Amino acid sequence: MELLGKVYEARERIKNVALHTPLMKNENLSEEFFAQVHLKREDLQPVRSYKLRGAYNKIVSLTDQEKTKGVVCASAGNHAQGVAYACYKLNIKATIFMPVTTPPQKTKQVKLFGKDKVEVILKGDTFDEAYEEAMLFCKASKAIFIHPFDDEKVMAGQGTIALELLEDSSSPIDYLFVPIGGGGLAAGVSSVFKKLSPHTKIIGVEPEGAPSMKNSIQKGVNTTLEDIDKFVDGASVKRVGEKTFEICKNNLEDIILVPEGKICTTILRLYNEEAIVVEPAGALTIAALDFYKDQIKGKNVVCVISGSNNDITRTEEIKERSLLYEGLKHYFLLNFPQRPGALKEFVNDILGPNDDIAYFQYSKKNNRETGPVVVGIELQNKADLSGIEANLKAKKFTYQYLNGNRDLFTHLIG
Repeated sequence: MELLGKVYEARERIKNVALHTPLMKNENLSEEFFAQVHLKREDLQPVRSYKLRGAYNKIVSLTDQEKTKGVVCASAGNHAQGVAYACYKLNIKATIFMPVTTPPQKTKQVKLFGKDKVEVILKGDTFDEAYEEAMLFCKASKAIFIHPFDDEKVMAGQGTIALELLEDSSSPIDYLFVPIGGGGLAAGVSSVFKKLSPHTKIIGVEPEGAPSMKNSIQKGVNTTLEDIDKFVDGASVKRVGEKTFEICKNNLEDIILVPEGKICTTILRLYNEEAIVVEPAGALTIAALDFYKDQIKGKNVVCVISGSNNDITRTEEIKERSLLYEGLKHYFLLNFPQRPGALKEFVNDILGPNDDIAYFQYSKKNNRETGPVVVGIELQNKADLSGIEANLKAKKFTYQYLNGNRDLFTHLIG
């Protein structure tokens, strides 16, 4: 049976478990982009992400004999929560492998949803490493592996989103933006639209630091990335699925790569302006609209908000990445005078009236006229940076600009 047929079957299986989430017009985004921008609110699912759809559809489809063996999954967070929720509902044991780097909020949620039915094992620094450990465990225990994306029943479950979109949209959808991690959501949704709404342009969105699908499609073969930025933990994989790659390379109109800093700006904006809490992967599609502002003008646009499992302890990092991306925070390594009053002079002579010192690291060295200082300056207007550099040169400060030197920046700032 083709995938569309399996999506229809999945809709019946999950209808009493996964919510039919709202499709909501966003007035601010619509006004900004001169379009009709709607948000598909998968962040409102019981596990706060769309992953419940695919996980439940797969697990409920297992035979009784398979269910008695228990299930295993590997996940950076959201798939694990979907599996845990499904297993608790169906009274099935689950062993869940998650990267050591998974935010504590997500591991706690997995245990909350699965209760006594789940065991969480932290292994590896990335999803891919956790996946390898899970496969070894499956081989030894004979348990059933629930793949987070490269499985037809999982893809079919995610594809039920498309049926809801077509049912709820009062006008034909011109552009649909979907986030991509391993590709299960994009594969399932695009398969439905290709059959039922072929004029709709499906735009995949990946984080700039983990462009596994775009890289693979450009090369014409599924390719493993050597290194990825793991910040967008819900959409950062080194290798997409074999099945999802084959579907996405034929169904997607385009794939946009969004810088992690822009994603952070979008997270903060959604919270401050819309009272919507999203995780980094959940902000991907909205962050991508800027890159398509000319094409979507006057069009009917849908963005899938994939999840809201954000860890509040990451807030400072999100703010920092946003400020750096927006050009509002800058770090310098300076040779600083070692005498009383030097800091006061620096503030008066170097900084503008609206600039602020947000970071200052200094260790006084004996018997030296100057010592190394790392200073972070926060601006209200990114254009003011040129004035600061002009003042540094006029006052004959020797300095290095750290924002553009990733290795040195990471070493000194973290």
